[in-house]
Amino acid sequence: MKVIAFNGSPKREGNTCQAIKTVAGELAMRNIEVEIVHVGNKPIRGCMACGQCAKSGDNKCVISDDEVNEWIAMMLAADGVILASPVYFAGINGTMKSFLDRAAYVIAHQQGAMRYKVGTALVAVRRAGGSVALDTLHHYIQFFEMLSPASNYWNIVHGRLPGEVLQDNEGQQIMRVLGRNMAWLMHAVEQGKRNLSLPDVEEKISTHFIR
Repeated sequence: MKVIAFNGSPKREGNTCQAIKTVAGELAMRNIEVEIVHVGNKPIRGCMACGQCAKSGDNKCVISDDEVNEWIAMMLAADGVILASPVYFAGINGTMKSFLDRAAYVIAHQQGAMRYKVGTALVAVRRAGGSVALDTLHHYIQFFEMLSPASNYWNIVHGRLPGEVLQDNEGQQIMRVLGRNMAWLMHAVEQGKRNLSLPDVEEKISTHFIR
């Protein structure tokens, strides 16, 4: 099995990546491969709301001069996904937001493409705003109907300079527990799909407040 971890930080080896590696270490010990994709250091434009991905149905964004379509394909092929970001003004990194908005809109038009994969999120923060940013990342996971493991506290690590999160003993424990729980859930899902029928799927209903 394989997990794709998206690092929203512009620092390839910053605190966000260090947190991912702690989770990845636990997954690796349980025979789950992890590939880290660095998003935050790339020039990624936001969604233009053109609707072309809905019309084409090819799982691709019409913007083709960056790596977003490659990352979407990696998400669709993976068994699990980790979304990770530093905290900017109590929110996630702007590049990460641009990527996830585009990916979510593409995948939304292939209903169920991420359903029952295992997904989780984590953030690295200097002081405050971590819960808000973490909640934002979890919105994408829930929207995809993914299954999400928990840890023994919210998935937040603290540090300012690169590597300082390694001194956050509680944060490191949170990441280790998260990795172990994610591995267990992935193996449980794999076994469950062999032995249990999947829930009935309803066609998506989309409404707004005018009609």
